[in-house]
Amino acid sequence: METYQLAGGRALEALGDPTRRAIFESLVAAPRPVGELARLLPVSRPAVSQHLKVLKEAGLVADHADGTRRVYRVRPAGIAAIREYLDRMWGDALTAFAAAVEQDSEAEADREQEGPES
Repeated sequence: METYQLAGGRALEALGDPTRRAIFESLVAAPRPVGELARLLPVSRPAVSQHLKVLKEAGLVADHADGTRRVYRVRPAGIAAIREYLDRMWGDALTAFAAAVEQDSEAEADREQEGPES
């Protein structure tokens, strides 16, 4: 599914893991270094680093050097990509639903024009 992998799909996949989602939600509240994130979660610092790597590759977080530590923050562009993906999928679903309703209405109208069966 190429579409899934392009517009926000990778970001949604990255957030499918509960630990990564918890890290991301912590970063939504405020930028944080790895050590602080590790103290907030029941996982090791190396595990947090691995999860951050996945989030970074998915375009959801960015980091910058602050002395000897790396501080991570949410990337607005990553959130925008997820929103665009969901908006497009929702729009497609609504269009398909409207087409199905229209088709059902037309079929019902055709049955009514044929009259009662003898």
